[in-house]
Amino acid sequence: MNRQVVLDTETTGLEPSQGHRIIEIGCIEIINRRVTNNHWHYYIQPDREIDNGAFEVHGISNEYLADKPRFHELVDSFLEYIRGAELIIHNAPFDVGFLNHELGLLDGDYPRIEDICGVLDTLVMARQKHPGQKNNLDALCKRYEIDNSARTLHGALLDSEILAEVYLIMTGGQTALSLDSEENPATDDSAQPMRAVVPQQDLPLWSVDEESRAQHQQYLEFLQQKAGKCAW
Repeated sequence: MNRQVVLDTETTGLEPSQGHRIIEIGCIEIINRRVTNNHWHYYIQPDREIDNGAFEVHGISNEYLADKPRFHELVDSFLEYIRGAELIIHNAPFDVGFLNHELGLLDGDYPRIEDICGVLDTLVMARQKHPGQKNNLDALCKRYEIDNSARTLHGALLDSEILAEVYLIMTGGQTALSLDSEENPATDDSAQPMRAVVPQQDLPLWSVDEESRAQHQQYLEFLQQKAGKCAW
Protein backbone atom coordinates (compact mmCIF):
# COMPACT_ATOMS: atom_id res chain seq x y z
CA MET A 1 0.00 0.00 0.00
CA ASN A 2 1.35 3.42 -0.98
CA ARG A 3 0.10 5.87 1.68
CA GLN A 4 0.69 9.59 1.29
CA VAL A 5 -0.51 12.51 3.41
CA VAL A 6 -0.92 15.96 1.90
CA LEU A 7 -0.24 18.46 4.67
CA ASP A 8 -0.45 22.20 5.21
CA THR A 9 -0.23 24.49 8.24
CA GLU A 10 -1.22 28.01 9.19
CA THR A 11 0.92 29.90 11.71
CA THR A 12 1.12 33.04 13.83
CA GLY A 13 4.02 34.35 11.73
CA LEU A 14 6.91 33.35 9.51
CA GLU A 15 9.73 32.31 11.83
CA PRO A 16 9.59 29.64 14.56
CA SER A 17 12.94 30.99 15.76
CA GLN A 18 11.05 34.15 16.75
CA GLY A 19 8.59 32.14 18.83
CA HIS A 20 5.86 31.80 16.22
CA ARG A 21 3.54 28.82 16.51
CA ILE A 22 1.23 26.64 14.46
CA ILE A 23 -2.48 27.50 14.67
CA GLU A 24 -3.96 25.07 12.14
CA ILE A 25 -2.97 21.73 10.61
CA GLY A 26 -4.85 20.16 7.70
CA CYS A 27 -4.08 16.72 6.27
CA ILE A 28 -5.58 14.77 3.36
CA GLU A 29 -4.87 11.05 2.93
CA ILE A 30 -4.02 9.47 -0.44
CA ILE A 31 -3.76 5.70 -0.75
CA ASN A 32 -2.54 4.25 -4.05
CA ARG A 33 -3.25 7.63 -5.68
CA ARG A 34 -6.84 7.70 -4.44
CA VAL A 35 -7.98 10.39 -2.00
CA THR A 36 -9.80 8.93 1.01
CA ASN A 37 -12.21 10.47 3.51
CA ASN A 38 -9.69 9.95 6.33
CA HIS A 39 -8.46 13.51 6.87
CA TRP A 40 -6.96 15.09 10.01
CA HIS A 41 -7.74 18.73 10.76
CA TYR A 42 -7.52 20.92 13.88
CA TYR A 43 -7.27 24.56 14.86
CA ILE A 44 -4.73 25.05 17.65
CA GLN A 45 -4.38 27.55 20.52
CA PRO A 46 -0.85 29.01 20.15
CA ASP A 47 -0.61 30.90 23.48
CA ARG A 48 0.78 33.97 21.71
CA GLU A 49 -0.45 36.81 19.52
CA ILE A 50 -0.86 36.37 15.77
CA ASP A 51 1.08 38.84 13.61
CA ASN A 52 -1.05 41.25 11.60
CA GLY A 53 0.57 40.09 8.37
CA ALA A 54 -0.26 36.46 9.12
CA PHE A 55 -3.85 37.36 10.05
CA GLU A 56 -4.29 39.08 6.69
CA VAL A 57 -3.28 35.84 4.97
CA HIS A 58 -5.45 33.33 6.85
CA GLY A 59 -7.99 35.44 8.74
CA ILE A 60 -7.68 33.35 11.92
CA SER A 61 -7.67 35.42 15.11
CA ASN A 62 -6.50 34.75 18.66
CA GLU A 63 -10.10 35.27 19.80
CA TYR A 64 -11.30 32.46 17.53
CA LEU A 65 -8.55 30.14 18.81
CA ALA A 66 -9.18 30.84 22.51
CA ASP A 67 -11.10 27.61 23.15
CA LYS A 68 -9.11 25.37 20.77
CA PRO A 69 -6.80 22.58 21.98
CA ARG A 70 -3.07 23.12 22.36
CA PHE A 71 -0.52 21.22 20.31
CA HIS A 72 0.51 18.96 23.19
CA GLU A 73 -3.08 17.72 23.42
CA LEU A 74 -3.07 16.69 19.76
CA VAL A 75 0.49 15.51 19.19
CA ASP A 76 -0.06 11.79 19.77
CA SER A 77 -3.05 11.68 17.44
CA PHE A 78 -1.16 13.69 14.82
CA LEU A 79 1.98 11.53 14.90
CA GLU A 80 -0.08 8.35 14.74
CA TYR A 81 -1.89 9.73 11.67
CA ILE A 82 1.23 10.66 9.69
CA ARG A 83 3.66 7.96 10.87
CA GLY A 84 5.14 5.95 8.01
CA ALA A 85 3.45 8.01 5.30
CA GLU A 86 5.10 10.12 2.61
CA LEU A 87 4.21 13.74 3.37
CA ILE A 88 3.36 15.89 0.36
CA ILE A 89 3.94 19.55 1.21
CA HIS A 90 4.24 22.72 -0.87
CA ASN A 91 7.40 24.47 0.42
CA ALA A 92 8.14 21.67 2.85
CA PRO A 93 10.95 23.39 4.84
CA PHE A 94 8.43 25.91 6.18
CA ASP A 95 5.85 23.42 7.47
CA VAL A 96 8.35 20.78 8.60
CA GLY A 97 10.39 23.46 10.38
CA PHE A 98 7.33 24.61 12.32
CA LEU A 99 6.26 21.05 13.15
CA ASN A 100 9.73 20.17 14.43
CA HIS A 101 9.75 23.37 16.47
CA GLU A 102 6.44 22.41 18.09
CA LEU A 103 7.74 18.90 18.83
CA GLY A 104 10.90 20.36 20.34
CA LEU A 105 8.89 22.46 22.79
CA LEU A 106 7.23 19.38 24.31
CA ASP A 107 8.33 17.35 27.29
CA GLY A 108 9.21 13.83 26.24
CA ASP A 109 11.23 12.14 23.55
CA TYR A 110 9.32 13.08 20.39
CA PRO A 111 10.83 12.30 16.96
CA ARG A 112 11.55 14.78 14.23
CA ILE A 113 9.13 14.63 11.31
CA GLU A 114 11.85 13.37 8.95
CA ASP A 115 12.52 10.43 11.27
CA ILE A 116 9.02 8.98 10.88
CA CYS A 117 7.95 10.17 7.42
CA GLY A 118 9.28 10.68 3.95
CA VAL A 119 8.82 14.24 2.66
CA LEU A 120 8.08 15.27 -0.92
CA ASP A 121 8.27 19.01 -1.66
CA THR A 122 5.88 19.86 -4.49
CA LEU A 123 7.33 23.37 -4.79
CA VAL A 124 10.69 21.85 -5.77
CA MET A 125 8.89 19.48 -8.14
CA ALA A 126 6.93 22.34 -9.74
CA ARG A 127 10.06 24.47 -10.18
CA GLN A 128 11.74 21.56 -11.96
CA LYS A 129 8.76 21.01 -14.25
CA HIS A 130 8.07 24.72 -14.87
CA PRO A 131 11.36 26.64 -14.49
CA GLY A 132 11.14 30.42 -14.54
CA GLN A 133 7.38 30.44 -13.91
CA LYS A 134 5.24 31.15 -10.88
CA ASN A 135 4.69 27.96 -8.94
CA ASN A 136 2.51 28.90 -5.99
CA LEU A 137 -0.78 27.01 -5.57
CA ASP A 138 -2.83 29.68 -7.34
CA ALA A 139 -0.51 29.59 -10.34
CA LEU A 140 -0.54 25.79 -10.43
CA CYS A 141 -4.33 25.69 -10.25
CA LYS A 142 -4.51 28.05 -13.21
CA ARG A 143 -1.87 26.07 -15.14
CA TYR A 144 -3.63 22.74 -14.59
CA GLU A 145 -7.13 24.21 -15.02
CA ILE A 146 -8.23 23.36 -11.48
CA ASP A 147 -11.27 25.40 -10.45
CA ASN A 148 -10.94 26.35 -6.79
CA SER A 149 -13.38 29.28 -6.87
CA ALA A 150 -16.30 27.36 -5.34
CA ARG A 151 -14.47 25.82 -2.38
CA THR A 152 -15.94 26.66 1.03
CA LEU A 153 -13.23 25.51 3.46
CA HIS A 154 -10.54 28.01 4.35
CA GLY A 155 -6.94 27.62 5.46
CA ALA A 156 -4.79 24.55 5.90
CA LEU A 157 -7.40 21.93 5.00
CA LEU A 158 -8.41 23.83 1.87
CA ASP A 159 -4.80 24.16 0.75
CA SER A 160 -4.25 20.44 1.37
CA GLU A 161 -7.26 19.61 -0.79
CA ILE A 162 -5.99 21.87 -3.57
CA LEU A 163 -2.47 20.48 -3.32
CA ALA A 164 -3.73 16.88 -3.46
CA GLU A 165 -5.44 17.61 -6.75
CA VAL A 166 -2.45 19.52 -8.11
CA TYR A 167 -0.08 16.73 -7.12
CA LEU A 168 -2.16 13.99 -8.74
CA ILE A 169 -2.39 15.94 -12.00
CA MET A 170 1.24 17.06 -11.91
CA THR A 171 2.46 13.48 -11.51
CA GLY A 172 -0.19 11.86 -13.70
CA GLY A 173 1.87 12.19 -16.89
CA GLN A 174 4.66 9.92 -15.68
CA THR A 175 4.34 6.29 -16.74
CA ALA A 176 6.30 3.12 -16.18
CA LEU A 177 7.31 3.20 -19.85
CA SER A 178 8.68 6.75 -19.80
CA LEU A 179 12.33 5.89 -19.21
CA ASP A 180 14.02 8.53 -21.37
CA SER A 181 15.68 10.79 -18.81
CA GLU A 182 17.13 13.04 -21.50
CA GLU A 183 13.65 14.00 -22.70
CA ASN A 184 12.32 14.36 -19.15
CA PRO A 185 15.26 15.56 -17.05
CA ALA A 186 13.08 17.41 -14.55
CA THR A 187 11.08 14.34 -13.53
CA ASP A 188 13.80 11.68 -13.72
CA ASP A 189 14.78 10.49 -10.27
CA SER A 190 15.74 6.90 -9.69
CA ALA A 191 14.87 7.23 -6.02
CA GLN A 192 11.24 8.10 -6.84
CA PRO A 193 8.63 5.48 -7.79
CA MET A 194 7.28 5.64 -11.32
CA ARG A 195 3.81 7.16 -11.49
CA ALA A 196 0.95 5.68 -13.52
CA VAL A 197 -1.25 7.80 -15.76
CA VAL A 198 -4.40 8.90 -13.96
CA PRO A 199 -7.40 9.27 -16.32
CA GLN A 200 -9.40 12.46 -15.87
CA GLN A 201 -12.41 10.58 -14.52
CA ASP A 202 -10.32 9.17 -11.68
CA LEU A 203 -9.54 12.57 -10.19
CA PRO A 204 -10.91 12.88 -6.65
CA LEU A 205 -14.31 14.20 -5.65
CA TRP A 206 -13.99 15.99 -2.33
CA SER A 207 -16.32 15.26 0.57
CA VAL A 208 -16.41 16.76 4.05
CA ASP A 209 -17.63 15.01 7.19
CA GLU A 210 -20.21 16.63 9.43
CA GLU A 211 -17.71 17.54 12.17
CA SER A 212 -15.51 19.54 9.78
CA ARG A 213 -18.57 21.12 8.13
CA ALA A 214 -19.90 22.25 11.52
CA GLN A 215 -16.47 23.59 12.54
CA HIS A 216 -16.22 25.52 9.30
CA GLN A 217 -19.74 26.94 9.70
CA GLN A 218 -18.81 28.10 13.22
CA TYR A 219 -15.80 29.92 11.79
CA LEU A 220 -17.90 31.60 9.06
CA GLU A 221 -20.42 32.78 11.66
CA PHE A 222 -17.55 34.16 13.74
CA LEU A 223 -16.23 36.12 10.74
CA GLN A 224 -19.76 37.34 9.94
CA GLN A 225 -20.09 38.77 13.44
CA LYS A 226 -16.74 40.54 13.21
CA ALA A 227 -16.85 41.79 9.63
CA GLY A 228 -20.52 42.47 9.01
CA LYS A 229 -21.39 41.78 5.39
CA CYS A 230 -19.17 39.07 3.87
CA ALA A 231 -18.98 38.16 0.19
CA TRP A 232 -19.65 34.41 0.24
